Amino acid sequence: MVKALINSIPVEVAENTTILDAARSVGFNIPTLCKHPDLRASGACGICVVKLKNSSKMPRACCTPVEENMEITTHDPEIVAIRKTVVELILSAHPNDCQVCGRNTHCELQNALADFGIREEPFDKIVPPVPKDATTETIVLDPAKCIKCGRCVVVCQEMQNVWALSFLDRGIKTRIAPAGDINLADSPCVRCGQCSAHCPTGAIFEYDDTGKVWAALQNPEKHCVVQIAPAVRVTLGEHFGFAPGVNLSKKIYTALRRMGFEAVFDTNFGADLTIMEEAAEFVQRFVHGNGAMPLITTCCPSWVDFMEKFYPDMIDHFSSAKSPHEMLGALAKTYYAQKKGLAPENVDVVSIMPCTSKKYEIHRSKEMRSSGYQDVDTVLTTRELSRMIRMAGIDFARLPDSECDQLLGDYTGAGTIFGATGGVMEAALRTAAHMVTGENLPKPDFESVRGLKGVKETTVTVAGKEIRIAVAHGLANVEYVITKIREAKKAGQSMPYQFVEVMACPGGCIGGGGQPYGVTDDLRAKRAAGLYSEDKNLPRRCSHDNPHIQQLYKEFLGEPLGEKSHHLLHTTYTPRPLYQR
Repeated sequence: MVKALINSIPVEVAENTTILDAARSVGFNIPTLCKHPDLRASGACGICVVKLKNSSKMPRACCTPVEENMEITTHDPEIVAIRKTVVELILSAHPNDCQVCGRNTHCELQNALADFGIREEPFDKIVPPVPKDATTETIVLDPAKCIKCGRCVVVCQEMQNVWALSFLDRGIKTRIAPAGDINLADSPCVRCGQCSAHCPTGAIFEYDDTGKVWAALQNPEKHCVVQIAPAVRVTLGEHFGFAPGVNLSKKIYTALRRMGFEAVFDTNFGADLTIMEEAAEFVQRFVHGNGAMPLITTCCPSWVDFMEKFYPDMIDHFSSAKSPHEMLGALAKTYYAQKKGLAPENVDVVSIMPCTSKKYEIHRSKEMRSSGYQDVDTVLTTRELSRMIRMAGIDFARLPDSECDQLLGDYTGAGTIFGATGGVMEAALRTAAHMVTGENLPKPDFESVRGLKGVKETTVTVAGKEIRIAVAHGLANVEYVITKIREAKKAGQSMPYQFVEVMACPGGCIGGGGQPYGVTDDLRAKRAAGLYSEDKNLPRRCSHDNPHIQQLYKEFLGEPLGEKSHHLLHTTYTPRPLYQR
């Protein structure tokens, strides 16, 4: 511990605590535009400067640790004037189009301008004439709005280990772009959207599909159905003043009906279905020796894209099960359409997802058209749904609760926890145990796979057999797991794991690239707690106990891994080059 004075107030903090964090602990908010709790400090923006007694230097608070007996001044007229000037200089290279910006009212630069009372522009404009890049149709780069904070580059290179983004050029011409100045769609980008989730301005934002959905809802020939992902229910409320982690699924169902959707389903149902297929696949490999071990889960499309580009030698280990919303989309245009006497080409399926890469997933391969049509027509992020709710004039906080349509909506606790890292693994283990023994586990909780540690390795006992498992989230953490598997294969040794779960985004889907802005580990923990709370309180916590899943297999699919389920619910993978030609 070290002791210091901050604005004459005594403070005692752990060694290596930054001045920024120490000041916040005693109620002083030092402004910053580059620092994010997820990322290492870079000092790039320069507005967090402070003064030290007996020093002529003005260090940057975000990357300067508190030292013993420091006397720090965080605010005085000179410091505030310097910060204001820096913000004005940033503004001089920024477009004045806030009204039509995707980050309007959710922009950290806007907030800084308001905090410093900046109402005029004292410097000439030098906004560079650089075009937008919307080639991925998942996220949009608008380099003209970049403030050179470096967050997106650190996220892409260090947190995600993708290296799709970098800084090009120098001085006032510096801009974000893929290396080589190619289109983002031609780069190694895996469309996870973590760059957009961490960007403080409108330089990176989600590709907007709300107009497409409004057009479908207003088309009398379309029968529009919608589904919401597990994580959306505990995050959407943040856009409307609710605390993080509050489960608002029943209000969301009501909002979607008022927007005009004919049927409201729940991706949790698709998650239960995914577990039936994936658990059966695990049992087939682990118990019967039919297939490569370890089995690696595939619910995350950014992870799948990453694997196909960076680890194609792992394809044999990948589960062939589609992600939950793709399974439900295929059933909406087959099983549901048949039940309701609808022409499948008129059934329009919209998925509300926590991530941007789902926008890519619905087009990624021919298996995403297993119904004979595109199984999911449109994907909206949580942020896009919040805008549509406001556009529809819906007072979300005052909405009554309602239920989803049970045919493809009823779900178990296992489906809910898909939204958090470790949730897919835990849900699969619950059902795998039942498939082997015919009985449910007396305690279905697997605490060892929960939490925000980057890689969780453990051994669990299911049906009297030990299963070595690994759970990784945040793509930079994957290398450790894959390296251990590769080394064991090369040495002809037994595998270090039999079951592996990977989620591209830190925290899993609760921290997805399409979720409300400002995510931190504290928010991730609260969002995950909301999912685990619902799981604990639901009467059925195992996917195989879902009566509508049982009915679906009995009436339509036959059995897990059967011919029909394989056609509708499974996919294949293909090695892809890092750079498209």
